[in-house]
Amino acid sequence: MKKRFLVLIALVFLILFFVIFRVGFDLQGEDSWIKDSRGVYVKHGNPSLIPDYVKEQQDAINCANLLYNENKNLDLSSECLGICGDFAVDIVHVPRVALDDLSKNQCSDYKLGKVNYFIEL
Repeated sequence: MKKRFLVLIALVFLILFFVIFRVGFDLQGEDSWIKDSRGVYVKHGNPSLIPDYVKEQQDAINCANLLYNENKNLDLSSECLGICGDFAVDIVHVPRVALDDLSKNQCSDYKLGKVNYFIEL
């Protein structure tokens, strides 16, 4: 009798552990958006909605790529391609060099606070 009671308690604890473990994963947002190592939002799972902050970043990246494609045949000695929403689009070396970090080589709209963020291409 005592043995059955212990087995029943162990079974209840296993079920509770499984339920808590499973709910814990759901609370972490299996289907959500996370930032990758570059700071770009990417899908994690299959989220049903795109939050405004993700949509804003995606639109800015698409705009920056458009600006680059329109100007890639021109002289890109200017460090700033333009503005996309609240983002300045900055041209940098690949790989980055110390010159890219100098204030004089950054977009003036970002330095003056006209935009809050920048995208580096």
